[in-house]
Amino acid sequence: MVGRNLREHPQADGWDILAPSRAELNLSDRRAVKAFVNAQRPDLVIHAAGQVGGIQANIADPVGFLVNNLDMGRNVIMAASEEGVPALINLASSCMYPRGRDHALRESDMLTGELEPTNEGYALAKIISTRLCDYIARTHRGRAYRTVIPCNLYGRHDKFDPKASHLVPAIIAKVSKAVADGEDEVEIWGDGTARREFMYAADLADAIWRGAENPAALPQVMNIGLGDDHTILEYYEAVAKALGWTGRFRFDLTRPVGMQRKLSDVSRQREWGWSAPTSLQDGIAATIQFYQQ
Repeated sequence: MVGRNLREHPQADGWDILAPSRAELNLSDRRAVKAFVNAQRPDLVIHAAGQVGGIQANIADPVGFLVNNLDMGRNVIMAASEEGVPALINLASSCMYPRGRDHALRESDMLTGELEPTNEGYALAKIISTRLCDYIARTHRGRAYRTVIPCNLYGRHDKFDPKASHLVPAIIAKVSKAVADGEDEVEIWGDGTARREFMYAADLADAIWRGAENPAALPQVMNIGLGDDHTILEYYEAVAKALGWTGRFRFDLTRPVGMQRKLSDVSRQREWGWSAPTSLQDGIAATIQFYQQ
């Protein structure tokens, strides 16, 4: 999703973009990745690939989420470094932060507490990629290898399968089905009070292209988000309003909900001089339009 939003952004027109498909380049194949980087000699690598999914997907396949993301991160970052690529922007995840914190999550919070068990494998892989970029930037002069940590994302090109998707696209799919089938009830996992921060993916693309103009000016690790969050119920209500659905919600208290709250501290982002331009209402409307196409 992030890669497609990057390519659709207006600033992409100023770059000669290499974006091989999975069929063209298997990022889990170390030799293939190294050969590709050697042949293409890019000025900048944006590592946005990964196996991603919501709670259900992470619980069902913890091995895949750890190993596949670990392999892709290691292969891309090391190939870039070994072939002399001067700049790399690594996309990490707010899942890397410890669970149970009652404050907005700061970059310095990483590795200071227990991870959320439901997505621990994914988080561990992203932590290692982040540290690898730190080490390369520290030990290789002239290498601007930086990590950005987006909050949760939604938007165009998202996955809408409720079993594999993140919260907002899953809600869009569930409520759209209720509208289509004439259902007057939609299930919510948990009691709806857990809070999440979701940013429109095109806004992340905007921030990344801004960083690509001068990667060395990026902080070594930086959160990218809104600095504001909503309850799970509020996301359901926002989607229901956008779709004109007026049914009721049923709460399944037996289901896992993950962390109670996960909000990014965006102080570094603000000092860097960027903020997300898209409101929740506009982002949901655009995502619904894409889903309905």
